[in-house]
Amino acid sequence: MSDAKKAVVLVSGGLDSTTVLALARQQGYACYTLSFDYGQRHRAELFAAERVSTALGDVEHKVVRLNLDSIGGSALTDDAIAVPEDGGDGIPVTYVPARNTVFLSIALGWAEVLGAMDIFIGVNAVDYSGYPDCRPAFIDAFTRLANVATRVGVEGGCYKIHTPLMDLGKDDIVRLGAELGIDYSQTVSCYQATDDGLACGRCDACRLRREGFEKAGLKDVTRYLESATVS
Repeated sequence: MSDAKKAVVLVSGGLDSTTVLALARQQGYACYTLSFDYGQRHRAELFAAERVSTALGDVEHKVVRLNLDSIGGSALTDDAIAVPEDGGDGIPVTYVPARNTVFLSIALGWAEVLGAMDIFIGVNAVDYSGYPDCRPAFIDAFTRLANVATRVGVEGGCYKIHTPLMDLGKDDIVRLGAELGIDYSQTVSCYQATDDGLACGRCDACRLRREGFEKAGLKDVTRYLESATVS
């Protein structure tokens, strides 16, 4: 592992980012996992991120504290905005303004310090909630930025942002994770999970995750609240 290429992997504790971490490890990267305590509704995902990072053999896990709740504007960072039970039309209120831009910028900074040229993120443009910062156009633009805004880039290095799930459906991701031996019961995707990581079964994140297991023909191992209505 000492000779392995280093990579910074953004890990939220959810299904997608856990799959990305497993893929990076499978590809032989020494993974430095990065999570954010950004003022989100619950901390269960942070506990899950640390849990899966350890289980999948990361080198180091770092949690960076931000206060995106100070600007609000999202149901995930502002308690005055209710979490919807369906995505609706257009960009949903669960979109956190500039979140992936901020996250990738900090990941880029850590990568430069570590001497890592690779950053992994679990964005997806197929089964997702309509977030503008989960599209290929955003990743392409950020990659260009990374290579003009850093000392490494100016001196001839070339950062790569890996998005291995970009074109996969949620069912494809679940199947891939099963092949990689991931225990998805240890992950948390719910927008309003309890402190113990139990999912509501109603929000858009729960719906997409549940449909992924159903389409994949695999058992949904998500830990739901007893009161959750899961059809």
